[in-house]
Amino acid sequence: MSHVGVPRGTVRKRRSLALLTAGVLTIPALAGCSSDSEETSRGVPQDIAPAARDRVADGSTVNWAVDAMPTTLNAFQADADSATTKITGALLPTLFPMDAAGQPKLNPDYLESAKIIEREPKQVVLYKLNQQAVWSDGREIGAPDFVAQWRALSGKDSAFWTARNAGYERIEKIERGADDLQVRVTFAKPYADWRSLFSPLYPKEITGKPDTFNDGARTALKNTAGPFQLKSVSKAKGTVTLTRNPRWWGDKAKLDTLVFRAVAPKDRTKALADGTVHITDVDATTADRIALALRDGGNGQPLTHGPGADLTPAAALRSWALANGSDEEQAEIAQAAREKNRKAVAAYGAEQKALRGYAVRKSLEPAYTQLALNGESGPLADDRVRRAVARALDRQELAETVLKPLGLPAKPLGSHLALAGQPGYKDGSGALGDQNTKEAQALLADAGWTQGGAAEKPKDTKAGSEAEKKADKDEAEDKKKDAEGKADTEDKEGTEKTEAEEKKTDKDEAEDKKKADKDADKDEEKADRAAVGSDDSAASRAEGLYIVGQDDKPGAAPVQAPDATHVLAPSRAAVAQSLALLRQASAVSAVSEDGTTAEAASKATTQDKATAQDKQPGGAAGAYAPLGTAAPAPASVKGPLGKDGKTLTLRFVLPSGPGSQSLRGVGERIAAMLEKIGIGTEITKVPDESYFKDHIASGDYDLALYSWPATAYPATDGRPIYAKPEPATDGSLLVEQNYTRVGTDHIDQLFDQAVAELDEKAARELMKQADARIWAAAGSIPLFQRPQLVAVDKKLANAGAFGFAAPRYQDIGFTDRQAAGSPADRKK
Repeated sequence: MSHVGVPRGTVRKRRSLALLTAGVLTIPALAGCSSDSEETSRGVPQDIAPAARDRVADGSTVNWAVDAMPTTLNAFQADADSATTKITGALLPTLFPMDAAGQPKLNPDYLESAKIIEREPKQVVLYKLNQQAVWSDGREIGAPDFVAQWRALSGKDSAFWTARNAGYERIEKIERGADDLQVRVTFAKPYADWRSLFSPLYPKEITGKPDTFNDGARTALKNTAGPFQLKSVSKAKGTVTLTRNPRWWGDKAKLDTLVFRAVAPKDRTKALADGTVHITDVDATTADRIALALRDGGNGQPLTHGPGADLTPAAALRSWALANGSDEEQAEIAQAAREKNRKAVAAYGAEQKALRGYAVRKSLEPAYTQLALNGESGPLADDRVRRAVARALDRQELAETVLKPLGLPAKPLGSHLALAGQPGYKDGSGALGDQNTKEAQALLADAGWTQGGAAEKPKDTKAGSEAEKKADKDEAEDKKKDAEGKADTEDKEGTEKTEAEEKKTDKDEAEDKKKADKDADKDEEKADRAAVGSDDSAASRAEGLYIVGQDDKPGAAPVQAPDATHVLAPSRAAVAQSLALLRQASAVSAVSEDGTTAEAASKATTQDKATAQDKQPGGAAGAYAPLGTAAPAPASVKGPLGKDGKTLTLRFVLPSGPGSQSLRGVGERIAAMLEKIGIGTEITKVPDESYFKDHIASGDYDLALYSWPATAYPATDGRPIYAKPEPATDGSLLVEQNYTRVGTDHIDQLFDQAVAELDEKAARELMKQADARIWAAAGSIPLFQRPQLVAVDKKLANAGAFGFAAPRYQDIGFTDRQAAGSPADRKK
């Protein structure tokens, strides 16, 4: 795990400075053009062995593996992680949990209703609470809890060490409604994602004072309101133990006890075999072992896998001969090796027998893999180079490499802001273009990276022989004498002429600028129609097409001072994926009406296109040249390209941990794809614990693989990930969570409009526009949704690969009361 907590006592106006642990993922190939309407592709359903409550036995204990002990039980602190999310989900109110389709759904255990009752002059939301909802001390859940949480998270009181305040800062006041069960929330500014607030909801005893919020809630929650309550936290045992909440008013929890146990990914196969865990995320290797155990069953046949399975008859005969030979020293060594192998085979066989009691539940996790391109400096600061990288990738091949062997749909992801199956999902990758080697090469050529560029001297190098230098000097002296002879007679005339020319030039430049602005406005309007769809037939045919090269140069990030990069606190969804690094590491062009591609359209004006073609005669289609012209670069590039004496080589940072083999394999595939267009890569393998903190968050990389979680609130949670970096007052760079350092003012404006748009359909259309521009900026390339593999005791119901949906902890239990017996019982 890699994360940095909030510095104690530091004062902040809006958000705490924090570093977020982001998990590592893998990547896929560019999808085709967007369809004319919102895509209705289904997400992969959850796999949890569903069972009606009357079929689930009361009692028993379930052990659920987590990556590590939670560092805090306060979900609003910077070091909250996935374990924090799981535990608080069973203990505290979540007013609008995500459902199986990835959208928020009212939780009737806590709310009778919640809706906007006024829009003008200000937005007002009225919450009607469940009449039975109480805290574990018997106190009624009510307005005082809402008020205390708002004040703690509004960002107005720096004494509260909060990691996020999105949405809370828009609240103007909170009042009691017609009775104690009604909470009336008035917003100073409209907030479309109001359902994201007050989840989880903490009691006022925790959020009411800085001390209890900052320190008290890190290790204990005395007052809760869920189907379970906190019994104990044991760092020595690595366990957090929950028991039934006797004051719970909803469906009674089937389990007596729910234990969250810290188990490292590398130890999970053994933990399953020993019976110390019932539910755990697993990697593909462990999933394969369980599949083999179920396949082999109890047929009594020798195992064809595991230790010694690859031993040939010849090697076995040689081992026997050495062990029984006359050379005593060799015989002793051979006998020891055979004994060691025998024990390993026996242990492996025992583990395989125990693994027959588990099933692997499979779905797609609500998170996506991306290739991040650091646009702050170096070759990737040029958006043409970033787009060339993106268009060199065969995302379909990469998706199939990871997902197809698992029997999961292998389709590249087409959006940064929604996953397939979520409302509003639409493939926006057409704004960037399909995989195309020739156009990728043409983009690099247009950016000045050529086959012979590595041998060239820098442009500022003074070259030439001494004779040439002398000739140049003599010619300059002759010109000087001629000029002096004419100076007296032409001064006045030259001055008048110069003034006239300057006036004419200024006038021409103003007219050119006016024309260019007018053309740019037309192109911008066309891009808007393409992103959201239009009744106009021409716009419909250009659906999803965004004219790249407009906005404000995505790659031109503000200059960063050498002292620091400020990473602002994580958004709501991002906090929930902390500690995912180790777990995730183991899981591993649209054509416009006139016939030009997205790259061709990216030159905003006709004048720009002509200039680009003059610079690049014979350019590839879609690379600032007419359709059908030949690419300047050869079809097959031998060796990396170069410019000004430097080769085009990118630093590709990957984790080196034992569970990261799959990820490194994907990285190597990407490197091979880039090599085909002349981009070299330097793969650097770094320890998992420093991968994010020391490289991704600090910007010490060119290319990297990591993930972002899904969210039901893209306008709120997506903005800090794609916000344009801004210089701080001290000269450092504020990147929020935009670790690619690529962004534009227009993207920020679209997020701002969407978060204040109370019409859900209109807000989704704004998000589609934003996604098209994020694709065009080519700072991050979504690849595919990560696989979710969960090993679960076969007799355990309502648990497994949950997909989008939040678990219903009260429904989890065994269909057989004896199933939760001792490890010895479970191995019978």
